[in-house]
This record gives sequence, C-alpha cells and structure tokens, in this order.
Amino acid sequence: MKEKVLIIVGDATETVDTLYPYYRLIEGGYEPVVAAPEQRRYQMVMHEVKPGWTITKEWEGYTIEAVIAFKDVKPEEYLGIFFSGGRAPEYIREDPALISMTQYFFDTGAPIASVCHGVEIPARADRVKGRRMATVPKCQFDLEICGGTFVNEPCVVDGNLVSGRTFHDHGHYMGAWMKLLDEARDAKKAAAA
Repeated sequence: MKEKVLIIVGDATETVDTLYPYYRLIEGGYEPVVAAPEQRRYQMVMHEVKPGWTITKEWEGYTIEAVIAFKDVKPEEYLGIFFSGGRAPEYIREDPALISMTQYFFDTGAPIASVCHGVEIPARADRVKGRRMATVPKCQFDLEICGGTFVNEPCVVDGNLVSGRTFHDHGHYMGAWMKLLDEARDAKKAAAA
C-alpha cells in the first residue's frame, strides 16, 4: 500500500507549484492527496512577473479536485505535507483544522515542503520560529515577523522542512524533500517489520 502525502490547496493555488509535486509524488511511489477547505474542484492560477512589471501577473490555470476537506484529515494517516503557493495560503491560513494539522506535521518531525506563498500557513500556525526557509521575497516579512529566517536560495533544508522560493526552484528543492519522504517511508517499514 502506498504512503499518502498531503498537498494543501485552495482557490488561486499556483498551478505549477501544485502539479509538479503532485506528479513527482506519484513517480516516487506515493499517493498524493489534495486537501482544501472543502471537498470540491478548485481553480488554480499561473503566476509570473512579466518583464517590465513590478507585480505578479495572474492567469487562470487548470483545476484540481480536492478529495478531502481539512476538517476530515487525520494527519497521522499521512507521511508528509506540501504547502503549495499562489494566493490560496493567504485565504486558507485561518482554517482551524489546517492550523492543527500543520502543527502536527511540524511537531512530529514529518517531511514538510513549502514553496512561494505556502510559508504563510506554517507562519500562521506558529511553527517557523527559529527555522530557516526560502520563500518568494514578498513573503519575507510574513516569515520574519513570525520568527523565521529568510534565505534567498532555491533549496533550503532545515531538519524535516524543505523549501523553495517559487516554481522556478522545483528542480532544486523537490529532490531533497523526496529524499526525506523516502527515509521516513523506509523507517516506517523497518519499524513495522
């Protein structure tokens, strides 16, 4: 049976931030489980800073089906968690069930990954204090005001936490997170044997 890994989304989740890890998890032999405020189809977006622009331009992206609502997640059934970017984290970070599950994954040392605006969820859950993380530079304040340290690099590993700045960094940080998941899966198998 494949180990399940959560991918956290909401409306306006960034398309590439979400689909790249989704398919990497399948490739790695995991079952990606998309979780959101409620079980339904969500509209993703594409973000890019266009040449000459100082702000992010947004286009409509693909949609994705959330198969479970945050309130129905039993975190102990999942090996790890991924916080996708886009505008969604700003809006979903107040969900009490999401805060609780985020705290669970941090407190148990499970493999965690975050990209771009995804940092807003662990920051709101009071779990970035003393942690080093990459995020999109415009979220540096969110991280630092909550006690974290901003690192402007494509891959930052701080214990069980792996992070990248934007989808341009997927090729740098995803491998490190997949390695943590593989180690956790192997340890779980060894403990069960």
